[in-house]
Amino acid sequence: METTLVLIKPEGVARGLVGEIISRFERKGYELVGLKLLRLTQEKAEELYGEHRGKPFYPELIGHMTSGKVVAMVWRGPGAISGARKIIGPTDPREAPPGTIRGDLVLEVGANLVHGSDSLASAQREISIFFQKGEMEG
Repeated sequence: METTLVLIKPEGVARGLVGEIISRFERKGYELVGLKLLRLTQEKAEELYGEHRGKPFYPELIGHMTSGKVVAMVWRGPGAISGARKIIGPTDPREAPPGTIRGDLVLEVGANLVHGSDSLASAQREISIFFQKGEMEG
C-alpha cells in the first residue's frame, strides 16, 4: 500500500482546522498510520524544503514553517499520494476547486494550510524526516 506525508502548517493548527483536515482523509478511506504535533526546527524545515533553496520565497517559507506548531501525518491507502493531492487541491487557492481543502479553507498562497508529498520519492524522503520506522503503525 502506498503511503504519503501530509503536514498541517502553522496556520491550520492556529485556526483549529486539524480535525476538519484529518476528517477529509478519513472520509475518503485513507488510514492514518502516523501522527505527530511538533514545532519544526530551522534544520527540519530546510531539509523538507531543500529543493526550493535559492528561490525568492525560500526564506519566508522557512520562517513561516518554523513560526508555530505543525501536524505531521502519514496516510496509507491505494493511490495515497495522488489522492491526497486531490483532497488538498492546487497550491494557489484561487485555482483550487470547491471541495478541496485549499478551495474551501484558504484565501492566499502563502498560507495554504497543508503540504502534501508530490511523488513516491518525495513521500519516502519526507516521511523519514518526521518518522522512524517503529513510530508508524503497520
